[in-house]
Amino acid sequence: MVQKRFRAVIGYPPLALVVGACLAIAASPAAAQVRSVPIGAANLPPCEVATPNEATAFPCGVILYSPGATVSSRVLGGMARGAGAQVRYEFHIVAAVAATVHDRPTLRALSVSSAKVIPDRRMNAIAKPGGGGGGGSSGEVVPEGVKHIGAPVSGNKGNGVGVAIVDTGLDSSHRDLSVESACIDAFGNGNCQDQNGHGTHVGGIVGARDNEFDVVGVAPEAKLYAVKVLDASGSGSDSTVMGGLEWISDQNIPSTTIRVANMSLGRPGSVDDNPLLHDAVKALRDQGVTVVVAAGNDAKTEITQQIPAAYPEVLAIASTTAIDGTNACKRASTPIPGDTASYFTTDGSGVAVSAPGEDQENVNRGCLISSNGILSLKLGGGTTRMSGTSMASPHVAGVAALVVSTLSPTTDPSQISSIIRAKIRDGACRKNDAPLPSPTSSYSFDGAKEGILWAQGALDGSNSSCPP
Repeated sequence: MVQKRFRAVIGYPPLALVVGACLAIAASPAAAQVRSVPIGAANLPPCEVATPNEATAFPCGVILYSPGATVSSRVLGGMARGAGAQVRYEFHIVAAVAATVHDRPTLRALSVSSAKVIPDRRMNAIAKPGGGGGGGSSGEVVPEGVKHIGAPVSGNKGNGVGVAIVDTGLDSSHRDLSVESACIDAFGNGNCQDQNGHGTHVGGIVGARDNEFDVVGVAPEAKLYAVKVLDASGSGSDSTVMGGLEWISDQNIPSTTIRVANMSLGRPGSVDDNPLLHDAVKALRDQGVTVVVAAGNDAKTEITQQIPAAYPEVLAIASTTAIDGTNACKRASTPIPGDTASYFTTDGSGVAVSAPGEDQENVNRGCLISSNGILSLKLGGGTTRMSGTSMASPHVAGVAALVVSTLSPTTDPSQISSIIRAKIRDGACRKNDAPLPSPTSSYSFDGAKEGILWAQGALDGSNSSCPP
């Protein structure tokens, strides 16, 4: 159970935490429809491209591209092989290749070539269990986060809308998940099954089935696609994510199959440190795919310092509490209320909306805050709790699927993401009032109170239906 000192009330230094941006990978049942491509390599560090020195670890990963796309991926692959690198994948959504470098001479040869060389930076799944255990109910439960945003919505379950879970995988054998057979394994193992648990938890928030078991998701009739871009340890890289986005794009040709992509993943960075990843996101946006991204779990940073949350084409989602917490600390005057900014959430200008990333924050007798996580599906069956912006993002992805189901088939694909962003923002509840400031000193509130996700408001395009 993660805890943090209630410093704003009692004036003590905050408890040190290691909380990071949320990421993962996806999975799917039928191996015959698995696209298995060796884009990623387990535990491969990014090459130190700028200053390759004696401390550089080999083998390491790079991405080669041609500024302005003046040459093809095939030509770039030939250049990489000619320099002595091992090409792992040639992309077609962008002119780029992912390659492994085994020694310093090869890295130097690539650095003086006409191709641009950047590190294949690592992404990791960092969501932590939020405490409180599983559900323990013999029947189906509507989780507090789903309930708090007004879902499931009567008459709209997101029927048939394709949602890609770009994560650690999906548990295709879970009785409360219906997973499409088509999937991608970016590690070349021919297996999209979740081996981490993060992706299954995220997928359950989006689309756990409305049946008699476990929990129900925001869009329980959506079609979930497993896009496995992180391995069993929750690690991947820019190139595995690019490969997953390319696969989504391929599924949408000639007609759009996947309409929403949830990316509960990220890494520190800047918006221009990998233009290829950014271009892949733009390509999906232009196809009519709404990309929803976790803002990050580092309260010391803004979303401009988190990738892919910094991209203006995505909907970056911050985390709040869903319900009031408990308070056993005599020095704390009141419990932490619902709609409070989570003590771990990354925030900043550009956040589309906040959504529940935990059920509640409780203050114990020692005046420490503990996070009681969102209840969703557990790898291997049943339910478990996790906290993080990883959990906030799929609430929004589920609502995006509900909105997509109401759009006209003739809607300009390049405008769909903007339409959904506007509907979600216009329909948010408690705008100019929430998120409420966190009582911890680690959360630097940016002054923008974008409001809390409300499903019916997004469908109406207004917040007139918000609860009193």
